Amino acid sequence: MASLFIDVLRSNVRAGKFIVHDFVVMPNHVHVLLSVPGDTSIEKAMQLVKGGFSFRAKRELGFRGEIWQRGFSDVRITDELSFRKHKEYIDNNPIKAGLANSPAEFPYGSAFLKREKVAKRNLQVGRDLEVVRSREVPPPAAKAEVKPRLVRHD
Repeated sequence: MASLFIDVLRSNVRAGKFIVHDFVVMPNHVHVLLSVPGDTSIEKAMQLVKGGFSFRAKRELGFRGEIWQRGFSDVRITDELSFRKHKEYIDNNPIKAGLANSPAEFPYGSAFLKREKVAKRNLQVGRDLEVVRSREVPPPAAKAEVKPRLVRHD
């Protein structure tokens, strides 16, 4: 069910309904750090998430009964420090619950998915380099050193 919830988040992000900065799907609750466009309320965003997930869980998984409790709790993020503290809280939730030793180990959170995305990108870069090698491209001159770049995604 957690994978379905993540897919519902992705679908809404792709549709431009909101931006997800961070999330974690715990066994009995979720945390989502998101931004909504000016013409969307946080209530509407949560309706899209909860309603979309309920609809799909019933249709795709045959789930019967109520999935969500009524309502939700929200906290307005006012500055960069508040953003970082809430992101850290979300990332560390599985550790605090004893479900993982690091945020990147827990498969139902954005830290894990970001790690997987970087690994996949690195694997693709490795394949691209292999393709270049297989074409017998001459090696670069001794002084032309290729340095790795650090790309940060927030």
